[in-house]
Amino acid sequence: MEVIRDLDWCPVLEHGSVVTVGEYDGVHRGHRTVISEMHRLAAERGCSTAVVTFDRHPATVVRPESAPLLLCDLDHKLELLAETGVDFTLVVTFDERQAAVPAEQFAHEILVNCLSARAIVVGADFHFGKGRRGNIETLRQVGAEHGYEVVGLPLVKQMTGDGDVISSTSIREALAAGDVERAHRLLGRPFEVRGVVTLGDRRGRQIGVPTANLPTTPDLQIPADGVYAAWYVRPDGAQYPAAVNIGRRPTFYDFAERSLIEAHLIGFRGDLYDETAKVRFVRRLRAERRFDGIEELKAQLRRDIEDAAKCLHT
Repeated sequence: MEVIRDLDWCPVLEHGSVVTVGEYDGVHRGHRTVISEMHRLAAERGCSTAVVTFDRHPATVVRPESAPLLLCDLDHKLELLAETGVDFTLVVTFDERQAAVPAEQFAHEILVNCLSARAIVVGADFHFGKGRRGNIETLRQVGAEHGYEVVGLPLVKQMTGDGDVISSTSIREALAAGDVERAHRLLGRPFEVRGVVTLGDRRGRQIGVPTANLPTTPDLQIPADGVYAAWYVRPDGAQYPAAVNIGRRPTFYDFAERSLIEAHLIGFRGDLYDETAKVRFVRRLRAERRFDGIEELKAQLRRDIEDAAKCLHT
C-alpha cells in the first residue's frame, strides 16, 4: 500500500480509482465491508483502490471538548488498512484550514483531481466538508459533473443475533464497560493496545509477579480498569499468555492521574524494557479493587494468573 501525505504527490492513475472516505478508526468489520465493496467495484472497472482518511479525528479540531477517544493511532490504522489490500491511502492533515474547506471543494481537489475517482463507496450516513454539510447527494452532484458513481452502503448489522450496529462508537462503549469480547465481535479481531515498556516502581517484581508496564495516553481508548486475560506480542512476533491489570493500583496509591497497563507474561523470564509491546485482550476476569495487605494481593494475583492461563488454554 502506498501512503500519500501531500496533494503535490498524487499518483498517476490511468484507469482511475474506486475511493472510500472516512476516519476509519479501528478499521472494524463495518469498515471492512465498505472496503470489500470497493475492491469488488474496482475489479469490475479495472481501477485502483484508494482510502481517504485523516491524520487525526476531525472532532479534535471542530469540537475538541467532545472528541471521542481513538481505537488506534495513525500508524496502527495504516497498518490495518494495508492488511485489507488497498492500493493507496491518502492521509489528509485535518487542521483548522482543512475544517473550513467546503464539501464540493474537497470532492474536486481530492477525489477528482488527486485520485481520478471513477466510483465513491461510503456509508449511508456519510457527511464531510465544512460544517459536515456534504453528504451522499453532494458527492452525486459532483459525480454528475466529473463522471464518477456514488455507492451508499447501509450500516452493517452484527450477525450474532444481539442486534449491535457495528461502529467505532459501539466499540468504545464496549471497551469502557470492560467487555473486550463484545469489542472483539464488533472489530472482527481482538482489541489491541500498543506501547513502549517503561520502568515502573518495580513493585510487581518485589512481590514475585514482574510486569511489563505500558503507559496510557489520554487520546486513546483502553478497556475499563480491571484484570484481563490477554496475549502479549513482542517485536519479533513471539506471543505469550498474560494476566493484565489495568488500573490505578488502589492498594498502593490513594490517587493516580491515569490508569496503567501492567502485563505479567506467564512463563516468561527476561528483560522487556524499551521494547514496543502489543497487548491483545481476550476476556475480563474481574474488576480492580483495593486489598487490605500485600499477602491478600499476592494470593489474588496467583489466582488471576491461573484464571488467565485457563482462559488462554495454556
